[in-house]
Amino acid sequence: MTFSIGVDVGGTKILAGLVDDSGTVVSTARRPTPRNDATEVLNVVSEVVRELVAPHEGSVVGVGLGVAGPVDAARATVFFAPNLGWSQVPVRAILESRVGMPVAVENDGNAAAWGEFRFGAGADVDELTVVTVGTGIGGGIIINGDLLRGAHGAAGEIGHMNVVVNGRACGCGRGGCWEQYASGNALVREARALAADRRGEASLLLGLGDGTPEGVQGLHVTQAARAGDPVAMEAFRVIGTWLGRGLADLCAILDPGTFVIGGGVSEAGDMLLSSARQTLLDKLSGNQQRPAPEVRLATLGNNAGLIGAAELARPRS
Repeated sequence: MTFSIGVDVGGTKILAGLVDDSGTVVSTARRPTPRNDATEVLNVVSEVVRELVAPHEGSVVGVGLGVAGPVDAARATVFFAPNLGWSQVPVRAILESRVGMPVAVENDGNAAAWGEFRFGAGADVDELTVVTVGTGIGGGIIINGDLLRGAHGAAGEIGHMNVVVNGRACGCGRGGCWEQYASGNALVREARALAADRRGEASLLLGLGDGTPEGVQGLHVTQAARAGDPVAMEAFRVIGTWLGRGLADLCAILDPGTFVIGGGVSEAGDMLLSSARQTLLDKLSGNQQRPAPEVRLATLGNNAGLIGAAELARPRS
């Protein structure tokens, strides 16, 4: 049996895993992410790779790295990663010189999509669009069993579709992006606004924080909604509706047979997906004359990105 290593580089943590050829995570290592210093981040990545390789010397065939930003077509250079403060970082060359094995670099949404396609909720289909709903929205697109990367390697930034003209400012520099209305941050924003207007109905939600709308956090919204808090449930309905609108737009462009919804917010399950599915059906172009896609929950959880990155690092036959 051979292994590969997947590394998910996030804004706050670096999570790495040793993955076997069936997609099983054998062991993991975690470190905090150094801030705004690509050299130091890659030093930490090299450290965790060496830690995972040591018990399996000679059996590890490559390292895959998932980063929250667009990556060039050669899977070598990160164009930019705003959450890390990176710009034009030659990650593959740096890491290969340090770990002594082949390295592949990929956008983290693409890596997660590949993981779900190969070993998760999309393993039985060839046409798949994965949407990761977390702090923002990421994702990846599988067409005919291949990952769509675009002419320059930067395809799949679906969270930055424009859904509202002159809408909320986005970290990408534009306004009205989908992730400003259907992400974890959007859920918290909506819940706080609703709680401020309907304090009498939001006692459970407010009580999970410090008693003020400003103290409401994402975990509180999920906990309160599961317990039947009407304001928290309404916040999920609003966010799910925005999610469904974006899915319908993606259908018009990609016509996927299946959507897989992952990311931290997806752990709410049908509290998010019921309104998303209904809105998708309502807004689907020609919905009375065309098949609708299936909407599934992701199955690999927080390991999707590192599993996908590890699989992408394996030599292609």
